Amino acid sequence: MTTHNDKATIHVIGGGLAGSEAAWQIANTGVNVVLHEMRPVRTTDAHRTDSLAELVCSNSFRSDDAANNAVGLLHAELRRLNSLIMRSADANQVPAGGALAVDRDGFSAAVSAALAAHSKIEIHREEVAGLPPADWQNVIIATGPLTSPALADAIRQLSGEDALAFFDAIAPIVHRDSINMDVAWFQSRYDKVGPGGNGADYLNCPMTRDQYEAFVDALLEGEKTDFKEWETNTPYFDGCLPIEVMASRGRETLRHGPMKPVGLTNPRDPTVKPYAIVQLRQDNKLGTLYNIVGFQTKLKYGAQTDVLRMIPGLENAEFARLGGLHRNTFLNSPKLLDPQLRLKAQPRLRFAGQMTGCEGYVESAGIGLLAGLFAAADARQSSIAPPPPTTALGALLGHITGGHIETIDAGPRSFQPMNINFGLFPPLASPPTKKPDGSRLRGNEKTVAKKQAISARALSDIDRWIADTLRVSDAA
Repeated sequence: MTTHNDKATIHVIGGGLAGSEAAWQIANTGVNVVLHEMRPVRTTDAHRTDSLAELVCSNSFRSDDAANNAVGLLHAELRRLNSLIMRSADANQVPAGGALAVDRDGFSAAVSAALAAHSKIEIHREEVAGLPPADWQNVIIATGPLTSPALADAIRQLSGEDALAFFDAIAPIVHRDSINMDVAWFQSRYDKVGPGGNGADYLNCPMTRDQYEAFVDALLEGEKTDFKEWETNTPYFDGCLPIEVMASRGRETLRHGPMKPVGLTNPRDPTVKPYAIVQLRQDNKLGTLYNIVGFQTKLKYGAQTDVLRMIPGLENAEFARLGGLHRNTFLNSPKLLDPQLRLKAQPRLRFAGQMTGCEGYVESAGIGLLAGLFAAADARQSSIAPPPPTTALGALLGHITGGHIETIDAGPRSFQPMNINFGLFPPLASPPTKKPDGSRLRGNEKTVAKKQAISARALSDIDRWIADTLRVSDAA
């Protein structure tokens, strides 16, 4: 293994979204950073390239609506902080209704090129097998859900905690020219226009009740990937359930999840409401590939192909990639990490990304950004306060490092990964009750106004934090 013994140098282990963002933020403060990525020396079952920040699941960064959606708000905060991940996503976006989706190859190429070109960044292609050397005094571990066994075991031994784990499932990708356009149609839900889109960015495949019932039966009966003995009791993350697991929880579950028929009208039969609808989203800039939205699956490939071709419009579908499943591990972060993401048992080690118990691309990048800023401040013998809990970054950090309450029941601890959501933010001191014209807000209007007020407060507070904390830190 290559070593770099300069005490002012920060070592970042893992070149995913969190590690890439951390390295970028560190380097931009003027501190030297070594980014260690084990691919291609050691590969994983989920990755297919050697690129940094490779997207192994969906190509969507989800909603880009900063006023009404928590993840869109997180996008806005990251952009204010010169996030490399967001800059690269914006430069490689593809149409996706109200979401920010990217050309996955272009995105990772942009991140890789920016990091390689930075004068303060060294990229070492090597596996860190076990705990980092003792003379690495400032380390960020951002190895994600696919942490190498040697490093995972070392962390487990050091923390004294049993690792929690769940399974992330990967959605299938279909060749666009194999989709039956006599059946499918383009429309975004409620005709919503998103970044780079036109309000008709999703392909929609309608189902009758009989077709839906037959599809659910096939999901339940289809042959599934077997778990290894040590994986059999691993819980799923509820935000990324395989479709067959959703189907097993009730026959209507899929119709209220990824197959909900609301906000869409079949132009070929506008008076008949489909019983269920499957949506596909553009996966690359060329528009040649579409992923089936929310269709993570652990069906075996043969069964998977047969079942997916039961979807009207996909009768002759050709798949660029079938769905899959990978094991995801994470720390009991509220117990093990301090508010600066340092491991209490060994503070020279920080953690970032999915290992900390955040879920999602943008969330991982956000925690990577914070870890990078914290580590860079340490390298300069200073410190910075975390962002306020009223911000998306602060709320997410709070969930990871202290927002969770342990259950008092015996058995597995209850801390679970979390996407950013408005439930993580502190309540408004004075929730909005009236419209601009003075009339009272009611029902959904009140909910929308509350979200918008939380978002406005967050953006104001993140701007103040940047001005008061980061600029002071930079000047120091």
